[in-house]
Amino acid sequence: MEWSREQLLALVSKQFGVDGERVSFQPIVTGKFNRSYVVRMDGREVVLRIAPIPGTPMLFYEKDMMRQEPQIHCLVRERTQVPVPAILAYDFSRTVIPSDYLFLEKLPGVAASELPLTRTVWNRVLEQVGGYLRQVHAISGPAYGYVGPHHPMDPQPSWWEAFRIMWQKLVQQIVEMEAYTREQGEWLVEALERRRSFFDREVPPSLLHMDIWSQNVLLDHSGNVTGIVDWDRALYGDPEIEYAVLDYCGISEPAFWRGYGRERERSEAAQVRLWFYFLYEHQKYIVIRGLRNRRWDLAMRYRDDCLRLARQWLGG
Repeated sequence: MEWSREQLLALVSKQFGVDGERVSFQPIVTGKFNRSYVVRMDGREVVLRIAPIPGTPMLFYEKDMMRQEPQIHCLVRERTQVPVPAILAYDFSRTVIPSDYLFLEKLPGVAASELPLTRTVWNRVLEQVGGYLRQVHAISGPAYGYVGPHHPMDPQPSWWEAFRIMWQKLVQQIVEMEAYTREQGEWLVEALERRRSFFDREVPPSLLHMDIWSQNVLLDHSGNVTGIVDWDRALYGDPEIEYAVLDYCGISEPAFWRGYGRERERSEAAQVRLWFYFLYEHQKYIVIRGLRNRRWDLAMRYRDDCLRLARQWLGG
């Protein structure tokens, strides 16, 4: 949804009491889910992020997910050296506009996706990101899963129980949109059940960002990381599921692992988990392209590819 200047000014007025004549808004072109703007007022710059309006088609864990950001930003800023913006104000009442929104500190730098980076510079970026993400993963949560105030699921006492629910919810959503048949959905759920032993293990509920890619890493022109943003998809669980997202987004290169300071497990069990974690990330685009973007042709390509990989990896 596009917001009018009058609506945006109402948000600024409520939170900062600034006269509208001294305010300007510049859309931020990166980012695919929220509407974001650089707000200039009285010589100061902040970032405004507005969530999609209620009723927008979205993944089961995306509903109201902005509501967990204040707590997560505060936690990461207190417990790590990761450059995360302070949240200056937020309003989830939907009384001024029919969406959640928040104002953040504007960090220096621009998205890595917007800069021409040499391989040498990109490796330096990846190494820094690896070091920062290791700090994030050292934060342990109270339970497993999406446990924030957006409450897409009940917190779980083990990672197996949390991922089982996450997997079932995503597969069921794809069945309900009639991209998977009921039989295909049941087969995918059963495929995970049969491999419980690979997941049912002791692992701390680590804080996971779950959306590290070039648009969410801010850099200065020397290739120094100045910000890691967009924490609304965060969850608590096994870092291996984050590794799958890093694989998916082209981040898990040798330079990243140098910065992370720990090698990933390469056992047969870890490979089985990786298949499911990768598919969890890949399947979400069936929903995004189909229900949200109304690109059913692309959604069906993702559907076909997910089923092909599932049969190749899991048999059947």
